[in-house]
Amino acid sequence: MSSEKDRVREPEMREEYDFSGGVRGKYAARFAEGSNVIVLDPDVAEVFGDAKAVNEALRLLARSARESQRAS
Repeated sequence: MSSEKDRVREPEMREEYDFSGGVRGKYAARFAEGSNVIVLDPDVAEVFGDAKAVNEALRLLARSARESQRAS
């Protein structure tokens, strides 16, 4: 049996939060311009400790590819 407490849901937002003057998506376009999210497969993600390591590896690969194209 469930108790009375289990049946009564807590409100998701506190009463003191007032979004009545808010504008939905006001900064969404600006955020999207500055964000470029790439999801790595789990086996690839295991190799890198953080975003900095991924960026360093990709920069090295890009530099190597450019140099290889120049040599051809």
